[in-house]
Amino acid sequence: MSKPVRRGGPPPSRRPVQPKRRGPKVHKRSSIDRMIAMLPVSERTLQRIATWSIMGVITAGALGVASLFGVPQAAGVAMAEEIGRAGFRVRGIEVTGVKRMNPMTVYAVALDQQSRAMPLVDLEGVRQKLLKYGWIADAQVSRRLPDKLVVHIIERQPAAVWQEKGELTLIDANGEPLQRISTDELPDLPRVIGEGANWQTPAYRSLLDAAPALRPLVKAATWVGNRRWDIVFETGETLALPEEFPEKALVKFAQLDGAQALLGKGWLRFDMRDPTRFVGRKPGHPGQRAITDTSNKDTSSDGPDSDGPDSGAVMRSDRQG
Repeated sequence: MSKPVRRGGPPPSRRPVQPKRRGPKVHKRSSIDRMIAMLPVSERTLQRIATWSIMGVITAGALGVASLFGVPQAAGVAMAEEIGRAGFRVRGIEVTGVKRMNPMTVYAVALDQQSRAMPLVDLEGVRQKLLKYGWIADAQVSRRLPDKLVVHIIERQPAAVWQEKGELTLIDANGEPLQRISTDELPDLPRVIGEGANWQTPAYRSLLDAAPALRPLVKAATWVGNRRWDIVFETGETLALPEEFPEKALVKFAQLDGAQALLGKGWLRFDMRDPTRFVGRKPGHPGQRAITDTSNKDTSSDGPDSDGPDSGAVMRSDRQG
């Protein structure tokens, strides 16, 4: 049997085709992945925070449902304690805003809990306890899951020193007592003296604002009989002001001092309680003299006066109120 004859010679040999090499597969990163990569925490930490947050929401929901359906309170507390053992438990306190008061006081109040399981921490209770301290005007208490309480303190600012029965106390602009101090700690602040004088601090500030030229000359002020002020100057004199319109009387005294330089001239006391008379007293002065507001010339001869112990010299004024 004859073999078929192929024309044109043998067919050319074919080289095996090598498969193309491919580099590692590149996954395009989503915008969320890029945002996560920019955060200053690891992805594992973020996952842990998310897990704790979810557990916290579930716990709160479970406690709410338990309360709604009348589950005994003990069961809800037990559930919260289990969550605490799972990691939701106070292990740290972060305190901010404290400048003058002792921060250990804040730590002690925040940690004074029947249970430190996060769901059982009474945030409003902590805040109310803190507000009982004089330095604290307000407080903000919050949880930072999984295990930290954050307490931000807003402090009052000392505005004056209150002196009563030998005790010195820092007070704020409204007269709220802040802290007892010693004479060695006495700051350069206005001083108010007497029972209830601290609550008159706003009125005292308004009084000094009426006569700003006298402010640097004032050493202290005594609240007398819960009705009026005695001003004590750095030069040693005392000025008795009336119950009504004390600002007007102080302005008048400032004008007289500016015209006649009354302070630092040996006077002991000035009395403006009577709106028609301005009485001054000097130590050991046997008589008196009456002068006008605008003249230093004597208008009457020395002689006895019936004004009582505050009298020693009488400076008559044309004021009628």
